[in-house]
Amino acid sequence: MGADLRLVALVGLLTGCVPSLRSDLSRIEQLSAQRLPREVLGEVDLGEPADVSRALREPLTVDGAVRLALANNRELRASLRDLGVERGLLAQAHLLPNPEVEIDLRRQEDVGQPLQVELYVEYPITHALLTPMRVEAAGHDLEAARHRAAGRVLQLAYEARAAYLAAQAAEQSLAVAQRSLEALAAARDAAQMLYEAGNTAALDVATRVAAYEEARAVVAQIELERASTRERLARALGLHGAGLELTMAGTLPDVPPGDELPETLEREALTASLELAETRSRLAALAQRVGLSRTEGWLPEISVDVHAEQDGETWEYGGGASLSIPLFDRREGETAAFQARFDALTERYLGAAVDVRSAAREARNRLTSARLRATQYADVIVPARGRVVEQTLLQYDAMQVGVFELLAALRAQLSAELEGIAARRDYWTARAALDALLRGQRVSFTGGTSATLASDPGTEGGH
Repeated sequence: MGADLRLVALVGLLTGCVPSLRSDLSRIEQLSAQRLPREVLGEVDLGEPADVSRALREPLTVDGAVRLALANNRELRASLRDLGVERGLLAQAHLLPNPEVEIDLRRQEDVGQPLQVELYVEYPITHALLTPMRVEAAGHDLEAARHRAAGRVLQLAYEARAAYLAAQAAEQSLAVAQRSLEALAAARDAAQMLYEAGNTAALDVATRVAAYEEARAVVAQIELERASTRERLARALGLHGAGLELTMAGTLPDVPPGDELPETLEREALTASLELAETRSRLAALAQRVGLSRTEGWLPEISVDVHAEQDGETWEYGGGASLSIPLFDRREGETAAFQARFDALTERYLGAAVDVRSAAREARNRLTSARLRATQYADVIVPARGRVVEQTLLQYDAMQVGVFELLAALRAQLSAELEGIAARRDYWTARAALDALLRGQRVSFTGGTSATLASDPGTEGGH
């Protein structure tokens, strides 16, 4: 009775249900804390999903951009479908080996002799007994693939967020740069009028014209940056055609009063790391294959057979077994190869842990620095430049300074605003990178660049 129960348990294990793609998606959602599209369960959709058009009817928020990217990015959808490879291998690992059937037909030359039939059925027992070890190794591979896919989900979420912030900052920067260009155009026109009235030198006019033209070049650079960031956002969102005309909601938010960073930042980053979890699953799969290879090296390959022979109108039945003795091929080479792969992956695991710790420190330092810079511009530099403009305007009204000094102060204020926008963008991007790290994905910081308008020539030679 006990042997029968063990046989039933073994058959149940070998023929158990393989996790479906739906359970894989649920596991990835659990690991990444992101909701994934259920459309990936069906056939490949060659058109644009309907929810994309609905999402673009209203101005897009940063969270909406992340949701849209997760639903529409083709590379992510391909990565999710790649899980079917490991799932298929796991399904294959569950299958029992096929029996081998042989039928021999013989008839003696004597007339009237009946046809003789011999039937052999052979089944490889050893292969069947080792199936649970293959199933366990394939299960670890599937779990590693799930962690890898969850990491790609978080990577795309960060890329979409960073691209949105960069595009949003480029929009604001372009508006500020155009205001600066207008200020320099006013300075150029004022210098031209004063020159025509004989109240300034030709050098002043040439200097103001050069400053204006240089600013035009910088505005063109910012326009290119705006176009590039929008394309980067469109790629992350998987958009093309009419989808490129999306509008973004609002402007970059202000930097919050403070960041609550965990004291054990490195430890939390290590615990959450999907990269390390994936490697642990791969190590478990390799360890299982090392054990499987060693077992196959010493365990004889046993096959049992049942045969039947027809002699006239009667059948004779019998059975037997065959085995191959592992005298020469004990799978030493295969075992050594799996062991070497295990050792190499262990080294990479330890190296990745060092990198995750370093990434945690770097993310904390970058966030702290970005906060200080953004706060300095918002609370000190931009207001100070505003006060300079106010005082210069008072002195201009009192005819103590000329129009050029006033325009120079105004332009310096707008340049400070431009740098302040870049600082806020870098802060929120650094915040997104740290959040991704604490959720399990180490990302590369993708802060944008800031264009600086040509410096105003000042008051030298002016009046």
